[in-house]
Amino acid sequence: MDWKIELVAIPVTDVDRAKSFYVDQCGFNADHDHQVNPDLRFVQLTPPGSACSVVLGTGVTEMAPGSQKGLQVVVADAAKAREELLSKGVDASEVDIQAWGHFVYFADPDGNTWSLQQMPPRG
Repeated sequence: MDWKIELVAIPVTDVDRAKSFYVDQCGFNADHDHQVNPDLRFVQLTPPGSACSVVLGTGVTEMAPGSQKGLQVVVADAAKAREELLSKGVDASEVDIQAWGHFVYFADPDGNTWSLQQMPPRG
């Protein structure tokens, strides 16, 4: 039986600001934005090429804003991904080169943290 991660909650204080950050600055696709009721707004965003999406909004998680730490996505070229983020105003780290991959780190406006990993060449 397959177990596939499909959706990860990102706790934020300002839904519109967060949506703009992820869509306009990080390049995520805006899949859904529904105000279900006064207490529930569901915004689903997907990184380009990803099978897993993120959800942010109101009433979608009990986590404190900024408490989602260490989300990781794989990219083909960490340096190029970093340059794309920087060109859109995202404060991204230098490329951290390790034996297990090249990494770039950044945070959203609430302090939720991400890493981009370029996988090492396969043997």
